[in-house]
Amino acid sequence: MNEVRAVVFDTDGVLLATAVCHAAAWKEAFDGCLAEWQQPHGGAAPRPFDAVRDYRDLVDGRSRLDGVQAFLTSRHIEIPPGGPGDAPGCATVHAVAARKERVFSEMVRTEGVEVFDDVRPALLRLQQLKVRSAAVSASRHARSLLESAGLTGFFDVIVDGQDAAALALAGKPDPALFLEATSRLGTVPRHTAVVEDALVGVEAGRQGGFRLVVGLARDDDPSAADALRAHGAHLVLPDLHPLPGIIEGGRP
Repeated sequence: MNEVRAVVFDTDGVLLATAVCHAAAWKEAFDGCLAEWQQPHGGAAPRPFDAVRDYRDLVDGRSRLDGVQAFLTSRHIEIPPGGPGDAPGCATVHAVAARKERVFSEMVRTEGVEVFDDVRPALLRLQQLKVRSAAVSASRHARSLLESAGLTGFFDVIVDGQDAAALALAGKPDPALFLEATSRLGTVPRHTAVVEDALVGVEAGRQGGFRLVVGLARDDDPSAADALRAHGAHLVLPDLHPLPGIIEGGRP
């Protein structure tokens, strides 16, 4: 029997083609606030959100609140944290997070959700190999999106943003989400693989001591693959097709 007995998958960008929607929602949420965040005394407005680089470096894989704070810090902007009841807006961290939530929810409602072509074959093969699987996400939408995509039957465990909030789990790059999924799977990190497309997710996998941390670089961008390796991926794949064979062969 090989060393990997379970696999924990990130959701957005790994299983579901929702990363583009998330990036667009973040851009609309942030850029719509730039004029309000313009520095006093006629200063220039902060630099707009880059839906490729800023998405990858600042918000991908993070909770909404952590993503907002990371962007604000990168632009040297300070606003009060506010609270969970804040309406969508620009005045507080919670308000900006709610603004992004509203935009993303509308996008999903109108455009639906797409599953990558390689996902179902890979998950089916893992089931045949008796390898247990979990889907993990910092997003509160993850469980409902997986249900609408017809993927929940492939997973023994799902841990999403609602679970993280209820259990007060720290966000990535802390490995708490992955460790919670591993515990629910009844295994331990040294016998578990993590598959991630986000830099903070790869960091979380390495910090959690997982046997295999796979970086997924779907966009065929060499710089993205290099970044995943630099942040701790043991190997980088362009899609999930090779994964079951790697697990079956016991490659570290």
